[in-house]
Amino acid sequence: MKIFTNESMDQIISYAKYELTNKDNFSIEVLNPDLVEDSYAGLKVIFDEEYIYRSYKSWVDLSTLLFCKMLTPKVSSEYKVCLQFKKLNKNDSFHKSENDEQNEKYGEDSTFFKLNKNEEPAFLYYYKQALENVKITEKQNILNLGINRADEFEVIVNMLSKENIDSKEFIGVDYCPSAIKYASNRFNEKNFSFFTHDINKLDELNLKKADLIVSVGTLQSSSLNFKELFMTLIQNYLKEDGAIILAFPNCRWIGGEMVYGAKAPNYSFSEQSILYKDVYFCKKYLQQKKYRVTLTGKEYLFLTATSIRK
Repeated sequence: MKIFTNESMDQIISYAKYELTNKDNFSIEVLNPDLVEDSYAGLKVIFDEEYIYRSYKSWVDLSTLLFCKMLTPKVSSEYKVCLQFKKLNKNDSFHKSENDEQNEKYGEDSTFFKLNKNEEPAFLYYYKQALENVKITEKQNILNLGINRADEFEVIVNMLSKENIDSKEFIGVDYCPSAIKYASNRFNEKNFSFFTHDINKLDELNLKKADLIVSVGTLQSSSLNFKELFMTLIQNYLKEDGAIILAFPNCRWIGGEMVYGAKAPNYSFSEQSILYKDVYFCKKYLQQKKYRVTLTGKEYLFLTATSIRK
């Protein structure tokens, strides 16, 4: 363990990177962030010696950037805490799944299925904000593409009264049989319908137009023609006064942790050009179709569009 009380963050990052090349964890001793209030990162603080103040958020950010998990801090002396960082296993991720069968890559036995986005504040907060923005209480026909285990429906159900929920029709579509079976058992009320189907062939389901379409991290799948599918959804499956919520992942799931930054093919680091290109395409297209469009979020970028044609 090395003591970092007055070294720069640049020195700390260099030390951490060096340690992680040789082992799976490292520890450092720093000023206890709880001792200083209303201070700024980099502020020098003097108790019986010189320290540099940094909040716990700074250390959590560092752990994320280094693909580590920060363990519970331990008080080591009057002014100091010991911070422990454990390297994440980058192979422990659904992104590296050896199951090439697309229908069950996200199935009940997969790593992806075990993730619960609704327990991540960075997802839940902005998703609920998007639902409020589209006036979810007024929407009657809700279509979710890439429904998986139906976590997005769970948030809606928890937000609204039973009477309001019972007045709506919920439809979920996913290519994964075991996920659809799970979702069907989870929401077995008569106003919930689930279909195991290829989103490329939605026309085969003869769905009526929805006044809210939701899709989280699905439309950019390599098995889908993103732009063509998106335009088809707006033209053929969304009512004129409807709304749409799309969530674009700007993160990776590693070792059960949501790590910020989308990773494009052929890059060893987070490179977000493709992500923002797709987001901008959707925003521009929707604005041309007379929708008001907002972009929110961080680990997931939420594009929310509501009609202004009235």
